[in-house]
Amino acid sequence: MTFTTSSHSTARSSARRTTPLGRLFGIWRQRQALRRLDADALRDIGVTRAQAETEARRPFWDAPDTWRS
Repeated sequence: MTFTTSSHSTARSSARRTTPLGRLFGIWRQRQALRRLDADALRDIGVTRAQAETEARRPFWDAPDTWRS
């Protein structure tokens, strides 16, 4: 799935200026997006529905250190 809207590209370019709270919100949004993927998309990325649901249920502050920088 590809997004080409100007608001999406603007958000990407401002990612370097994101606050720690903004990064945590981003983690939550990514996990919710993972939850909404259909079976074909999950298969494409090598994730089962159970794995996606487990990841989506994790609290937003529970993120690997590499996601925080």
